[in-house]
Amino acid sequence: MQQWLKISLIGLSFLFANTVVAHQLSTSYIIAEMDNTGRINGEWQLSLTDLELAVGLDLNANGELTWGEVTSRQAEIASYLAENLLLSRDDLSCNLRFEVVDRLQDHANEAFAVTDFSGQCAISGSLNVKYNAIFALDSSHEMVLNIGDGNNMHSFVLDDNTRQIDLDLKEGSWQTTFTQFVYQGVIHIWIGIDHILFLLALLLPAVLQRRNNQWQAITSVKTILTNTVWIISAFTLAHSLTLTATALGWLTPSSRWVELGIAISVLFAALNNIWPVVLRLAWLTFAFGLLHGMGFAGVLGELGLPADQQLLSILAFNLGVEIGQLAILAILLPVLILLRNTKLYSKGIIPVGSLLIAIMAVQWSIERW
Repeated sequence: MQQWLKISLIGLSFLFANTVVAHQLSTSYIIAEMDNTGRINGEWQLSLTDLELAVGLDLNANGELTWGEVTSRQAEIASYLAENLLLSRDDLSCNLRFEVVDRLQDHANEAFAVTDFSGQCAISGSLNVKYNAIFALDSSHEMVLNIGDGNNMHSFVLDDNTRQIDLDLKEGSWQTTFTQFVYQGVIHIWIGIDHILFLLALLLPAVLQRRNNQWQAITSVKTILTNTVWIISAFTLAHSLTLTATALGWLTPSSRWVELGIAISVLFAALNNIWPVVLRLAWLTFAFGLLHGMGFAGVLGELGLPADQQLLSILAFNLGVEIGQLAILAILLPVLILLRNTKLYSKGIIPVGSLLIAIMAVQWSIERW
């Protein structure tokens, strides 16, 4: 959205007389769809006139809104939306996440701010929609709800007299939820470059041993596999513990410090290949794996957990992470085993590869500080 975009509100000049605005109709629109895992995605269209009433957008009170004034109130808008749209299924709350206002929609020559939202509900039961926005400011306000379940769309109108409604949508199954969260776990380990580089930094020396202050190839493939199993098992155990504890709310670490700690873990693992300090990598892996588990939990928190299938979803996501991790290992380890006896590997790939990983980790550390 360009900064030069300015929004002239119809009738805005009448807003500042301590009376309720007299625009034609106060109407908002919610369009949403829920899949059979209980995942809901949608958008909420609320007129800028109503948002001005609710949170105050015209900061300089000149009767004209700029895009900058709208975006400067993003936090207040998100907070207002979260307080006034409540969804639950089977009496369990759907944890909604509201994105920033990033576009406008025109209805009857009036500008509407569009906010995308998503959330995770229980996979079965009646969906309760409770809506309270604007009514205290304009009792004639109405909300048009269009919601679907993948097969059919249902339309309803909520007003001051009917602020909530119960809907029977297609119910999901635990098998579908399990499959979806396994898939998400696989995808998120594959796109988690910091996690992948941490594993790579640990695996690079897994086919070597330290003798006379130099890296030398391990002759036995069985020994290599044993070392790798220890490393992967330590990482799996550690991140499984903290992923579960954080996702269930038993741990509430600062996401900033977790992300910084993950970057530092990648840096340490990479530098340890160049100037070895810790040779028992399983212990190093376990220690830093605890941080990576908290990072995975942050991703899982953004996805949302079905309130009635929390443990199942965590287990499935964690299993997906392991599957994705093993897929990376299955591709990478045979290549490392083939290269381990070459000078190129011990004299070139190990130090240069580790240095490049360290440089990326330093950059991440600076960005996350």
